[in-house]
Amino acid sequence: MSNASMKLGLVILVVLMGALFIFVRFFQITPAKQIESLGLMNQVLSAEEVEKFARVLGPRKFIFPQDHGPHPEYQIEWWYFTGNLQDQEQRDYGYEVTFFRFALTPEELPASDSSWRSKQVYMAHFALTDGAHKHFYVFEKLSRAAAGLADAKSDQFHVWLHNWSAQSVDSTTFPIRIKAEAENISLDLLLDTQKPIVLQGDNGFSAKTSQPGNASYYYSYTRIDTQGQLHINNEKIPVSGSSWMDREWSTSALAKDQQGWDWFALQLSDDSEVMFYQFRKKDQKLDLNGSGAFISPDGSKSHLSRNDVVITVLDNWQSPHSKVVYPSKWHLSIPKRKIELDIEPIFNDQELNVSYRYWEGAVKITGLKAGKEIKGKGYVELTGYRAG
Repeated sequence: MSNASMKLGLVILVVLMGALFIFVRFFQITPAKQIESLGLMNQVLSAEEVEKFARVLGPRKFIFPQDHGPHPEYQIEWWYFTGNLQDQEQRDYGYEVTFFRFALTPEELPASDSSWRSKQVYMAHFALTDGAHKHFYVFEKLSRAAAGLADAKSDQFHVWLHNWSAQSVDSTTFPIRIKAEAENISLDLLLDTQKPIVLQGDNGFSAKTSQPGNASYYYSYTRIDTQGQLHINNEKIPVSGSSWMDREWSTSALAKDQQGWDWFALQLSDDSEVMFYQFRKKDQKLDLNGSGAFISPDGSKSHLSRNDVVITVLDNWQSPHSKVVYPSKWHLSIPKRKIELDIEPIFNDQELNVSYRYWEGAVKITGLKAGKEIKGKGYVELTGYRAG
């Protein structure tokens, strides 16, 4: 989530200094230290020095479009877009475009005439899954929120980092146009939601543990009609499909013993959706905390507790790049909904080796709902797994 050539040197300098500032000042680690499996994100989410940042302590009233914009009083937030697409030959593609905002300090910066000063840093990921050729492309950008290089707006939906952006095309939130390009790989998509907003957890208050403050504000758009074009090397590919958008912001959302999470965003063929996440401890055992939602075809939401969902790992895959072992096939059961789903990636190698390492990929779904066959597509995110 390129600038004019006369600014290129300054842009590179700002990006490198921003990365150095994050590693040295905020996380208090040396730049040479290797980022391990969860790395950068986990260090932000579990940071201990958070007293001066705002905390997520209970439900709030959401106000739009303001809440589509940034919340700089909190330590971290993200704008997350994922989707499954097909071309005219019914070949499968997946995409992820994600923007992260990190606060370097809760304190106000001293007055300055420089337009380069900012306590906010943005990072963006752009990943494209080419199912037909089993190729995964991933790119990352990082910059301070200064001199117009990166930021988000509160008066309309608009977040950007350099030439990667997600922006409303008119005065309403949707349609949203997403654009990203790097190394002759690009996408240009128009998204128009088919369902109303979903406030996850307790009306948007998503508690990750029983400890006060270990929570986020979290909302989603779970089924978004998507049309546009991919550009893969020298091929321009018209595509269509469905996307999912997640928005969260928080300060210190994870407990000290939580290492990472498994997150499922599933769109089923009867126009219902399932979101569920579970946490993993540092010893790789599952945490008792977990939560999710079932969204009916009419858009109504029903809460899913940790006890409502049973996830069984059916297979594993070891990354040839990082040697990390990830689950690669699951059975997800929601007995009270009479849902039994088998979930597997369209191919395994969808690992992002960027500033922090995680697996996020397009998946296909088969199974039963109330005894009838059902299919679907979705996205799964995995973090916190150890090397094999």
